[in-house]
Amino acid sequence: MKIIMLGAPGAGKGTQAEKICDRYQIPHISTGDIFRANIKNGTELGKKAKQYMDQGALVPDELTCDLVVDRISQPDCAGGYVLDGFPRTIPQAEALDKALKARGEKVDFAIDVEVPDENIVKRMSGRRACLNCGATYHLMYKPPKKEGICDNCGSELVLRDDDRPETVQKRLEVYHAQTQPLIDYYEKAGIMHSVDGTQDIDKVFADITAILE
Repeated sequence: MKIIMLGAPGAGKGTQAEKICDRYQIPHISTGDIFRANIKNGTELGKKAKQYMDQGALVPDELTCDLVVDRISQPDCAGGYVLDGFPRTIPQAEALDKALKARGEKVDFAIDVEVPDENIVKRMSGRRACLNCGATYHLMYKPPKKEGICDNCGSELVLRDDDRPETVQKRLEVYHAQTQPLIDYYEKAGIMHSVDGTQDIDKVFADITAILE
């Protein structure tokens, strides 16, 4: 079962990806994790990626795809996997399809967790983080016991720049520009499914398992 998760930043696709992986005992693969692992282990691909990242440049599609294909070639992916954060663009999707085809494989499901932009802005601007111990909270869903103070270490909680409404809005604009074509691409392939991400987390997951099963 090879699954691609789509969804805007803050739509909850990472949470759903983890739940899918727990249920079906398949690995959760994010490009960020792949980059970090390869750089840490000093692999050839990792060294190449690091050169771009050190310059603040985007890692080229071809190299990103090579890193992903290298990861999905490992034994723990034999029964399938969930790709989270890749592909982000049509060239990446095409490169992935080509690489999988060469292995006699293909993507089985593309799942889009749909949440309106205004919900996401509200959701993300409620996040608070402890810069000292890394704990995260949400004013509505997971508030700290004492307002503005971390439960774990007593440090002050902050609204990260990434979660400010104006930053979130910009990220959403970039996401839609990149991802709408992907949704069309996977619709043409006949594997695109959408779920309503505004529902309770468990209800969203129930809708996803209904698609997968």
